[in-house]
Amino acid sequence: MEKKNIDWGSLGFGYVKTDFRYVSNFKDGKWDDGAIVTDDTITISECAGVLQYAQTVFEGLKAYTTEDGHIVTFRPDLNAERINNSAARLEIPVLPEGRFIDAVTKTVKANENVVPPYGSGATLYIRPYIFGVNPVIGVKPADEYQFRIFTTPVGPYFKGGAKPITIKVSDFDRAAPHGTGHIKAGLNYAMSLHAIVTAHHEGFDENMYLDPATRTKVEETGGANFLFVTKDGKVVTPKSDSILPSITRRSLVYVAKEYLGLEVEEREVLFSEVKDFAECGLCGTAAVISPVGKIVDHGNEICLPSGMQEMGPVTKKLYDTLTGIQMGRIEAPKGWIHVIE
Repeated sequence: MEKKNIDWGSLGFGYVKTDFRYVSNFKDGKWDDGAIVTDDTITISECAGVLQYAQTVFEGLKAYTTEDGHIVTFRPDLNAERINNSAARLEIPVLPEGRFIDAVTKTVKANENVVPPYGSGATLYIRPYIFGVNPVIGVKPADEYQFRIFTTPVGPYFKGGAKPITIKVSDFDRAAPHGTGHIKAGLNYAMSLHAIVTAHHEGFDENMYLDPATRTKVEETGGANFLFVTKDGKVVTPKSDSILPSITRRSLVYVAKEYLGLEVEEREVLFSEVKDFAECGLCGTAAVISPVGKIVDHGNEICLPSGMQEMGPVTKKLYDTLTGIQMGRIEAPKGWIHVIE
């Protein structure tokens, strides 16, 4: 399939409509077979469950063109597992076995002409999501749902290189101790919007959320997990039941241990420890790792030794190794790369 005439190098990280998307409906207790369609509009009742009670979950992953010319996705089995865990928590019917990966494969294949070429710095972002569609006025789960996937070509998250960012310790809580912080639900991200707008207004790039119970432990940001590096090169990631199990973080932990031979600790991280770390990064699908150079706690500045000019050395090795695996330059662990045939 001939590629569309797109200036791949000028793409930002935003929505660009593509030709095809996937749609499947849940009605009368079962999911239909689903299909690839061209219509990008959605018509639902004004009283739809998603509009009244935010009954929606979603995922985010990418398709890449590898060095040898294949189109692949990265660990979609983990996205499939996570969207079903998220759905179950919000009383949304889970997807049938194998449906998620099959739908992703079909959607990417249909939009093959907008998968950016290798070396362009761009990728195809994939957004699967499920939402309640039938009218619901009493507080209860919907009876009918729609599962959709759309794609959009995106440029590199950091144009001109990943420069370290400045973040603030937020006065807001991201999630409750026994709430929904561990699932990928739209409602969690809605709760973070005021906090991120406030942070931007104050001149910061992101928030650091502390645990809501004691406000002494590092949790995550509005849409990414934290990763720290100690001064002796140990990788440390916060462990909590109320943070999202990031697929990127889990992959970086494996890369640190098995590819780079680094010691890794997944544990509770006290905020009081942060001043003693050498490097800090935010892990997520969009950027892989966003380096952090400065953390501000109500006027008290914590300046990471890695500085404000570039990624720290360990963070850079992690970033280069994981992106090398994703792009086919480095051999991947078994099962990590799903080839779109």
